[in-house]
Amino acid sequence: MQLYSFFNSSTSYRVRIALALKGLPYETLPVNIRTGEHRAAGYVEHINPSAGVPALIDGEMQLSQSLAIIDYLDARHPEPRLIPLEPLQRARVLELANAIACDIHPINNLRVLRYLQDVLKVTPEQKDAWYRHWIDEGMATVERLLARYGTGPWCFGDAPTLADVALVPQVANALRMGCSLERYEHAMTIYQHASAHPAFKAAAPAQQPDFAA
Repeated sequence: MQLYSFFNSSTSYRVRIALALKGLPYETLPVNIRTGEHRAAGYVEHINPSAGVPALIDGEMQLSQSLAIIDYLDARHPEPRLIPLEPLQRARVLELANAIACDIHPINNLRVLRYLQDVLKVTPEQKDAWYRHWIDEGMATVERLLARYGTGPWCFGDAPTLADVALVPQVANALRMGCSLERYEHAMTIYQHASAHPAFKAAAPAQQPDFAA
């Protein structure tokens, strides 16, 4: 397998965690979204129609969108399963994962922040306020879900699921952007627990071949 990835992309980070948890070998093909490599015509036409990262190639199969990739990996390589089969457990995991992937990430990713800065001409202070506002809105939702339904050292039980795979990169990015997250006690406890796990360590941005501080 080949993974088109950017070290600081939280969506790429999700897929790297999933691959590491499943013990699946892959080749990293870096795509620098800071310099616009994800918008190159050949990349968009032949690799990722979404003009982003990640993208996974598995034989003749090409797939973009991190949650779709992880669902594919779960179907092809079901151990350990990241999206439970039991209906209620599955729904809880997807509820939290989508609270992050659909509500927080889309309005705080690099292309949105650059549009605010380069097109709408907001100040750096306004851009940072935008980021912090949506992190707080989203993480408050995540914290309520964990307080109500979470169990065990992971989001939902004694093993990582898609919920943890989504949570850790989002928290890592928020911390990198200087957000204060101490009040989200459940989320931060899970983040600290996951950060000590070998698969999460291997998938971390600093461990990637294209890492740049």
